[in-house]
Amino acid sequence: MQACLYILFSQALNKYYIGSTTDIERRLAEHNRGKEKFTRTGIPWLLVYSEIFEELNQARQREFYIKRMKSKIFIEKLITSAG
Repeated sequence: MQACLYILFSQALNKYYIGSTTDIERRLAEHNRGKEKFTRTGIPWLLVYSEIFEELNQARQREFYIKRMKSKIFIEKLITSAG
């Protein structure tokens, strides 16, 4: 089953959220319904970046790598390089 690494952006918070899933449409809807406490205050979340992987564990590894960078500049460079 294919998986996806995704980056969401909240204009309300001016923050990014990084996650991974096997169903990006469902996850985006969950974030925008306020299902997760962490993302509830940032609604609406916009999908600004994604990468497709063959396996969920690959998407999670990429998610953790990006999170370890702890850099908004790194995330914005990643997003702009894809556009």
